[in-house]
Amino acid sequence: MTVLKPVSKWTLAAFMITAGVMHFVADDFFLKVVPTYLPWPEVIVSVSGVIEIVLGLLLVLPKTTRFAAWALIVFFVAVFPANIHVFYNQHLFSLPHWLHIVRLPLQAVLIFWAYWHTIPADEPKTPPGNPSSSAL
Repeated sequence: MTVLKPVSKWTLAAFMITAGVMHFVADDFFLKVVPTYLPWPEVIVSVSGVIEIVLGLLLVLPKTTRFAAWALIVFFVAVFPANIHVFYNQHLFSLPHWLHIVRLPLQAVLIFWAYWHTIPADEPKTPPGNPSSSAL
């Protein structure tokens, strides 16, 4: 378990940073994701991209990992209406119908993935009766 959590954290961070960069590389795709009832879609795409990049970077810093993980949870909840918008407007994307269905519960997976990083990693424990650095 000692390797799994750091690998998970770096993978989630890389995923978020890549997704954030894609907001600027493929902004036409992300503009279609923004629900039509929201104003300033260009600003929303840019700001959400910056948020993803910043939270991805903060996730890898030990002092800000827990904050970033909680902020990611809030972010994933906040963008869920965009996933619903995409589901109801599948004609905007050339993706198979099943992928649109699978995409909705994947948001919960992202939330639980981020939540795992709100829990501090276990610190090595010294066995009882065996002081680690007593006076020798």
